[in-house]
Amino acid sequence: MSAEEKKLQVVKLKPIEATPATFADFGQVILPSPDGEEFGPQDAQLDLSRGIPRFYIMQIEERPLKFSTITHHASVTQCLGSAGGHAWYLAVAKPSIVLPVEVIGETDKKILHSHCGHFYIPPNVEDVRLFKVEGHKFLKLNAGTWHSGPFYKGKTMDFYNLELSNTNEADHTTYNFKENGIQFLVDD
Repeated sequence: MSAEEKKLQVVKLKPIEATPATFADFGQVILPSPDGEEFGPQDAQLDLSRGIPRFYIMQIEERPLKFSTITHHASVTQCLGSAGGHAWYLAVAKPSIVLPVEVIGETDKKILHSHCGHFYIPPNVEDVRLFKVEGHKFLKLNAGTWHSGPFYKGKTMDFYNLELSNTNEADHTTYNFKENGIQFLVDD
């Protein structure tokens, strides 16, 4: 443990099972559906209209079960799921993007200007939730949903990821809770 980590307050997050009801404020939980079933509200409601969609298998190696940064994509939905149906975790907080009109004269809230062009209010520590995803389902994040992860137990895990081809360059805003002396820990 580094000297910097020793100074941080550790906030332990107990996971909540990701279900369509528990995850509704952040996006959708997409479950298997029978072949031939028509499109409906149970399907991922995507917004990929601002660029070229990118669907790929993201391989993550040796990711610790702790974090201090959280990210959002203001202009796109994103889908994540374990390629093997293994258990994994995702920390999230509700979108907090504000319109430029709402920024004028606002002094009560900490409003920041993203390098991507939009304004946002950093998420509060107490608003961060940790979800556990098990089995063959994936998460669709609403545009602007703060997220950190995916996290998992083990050395390596593959994830399906659907976003835009340039999401990580053109629409990637990160907030660092270390500015508040906070580090989160997956407690499962």
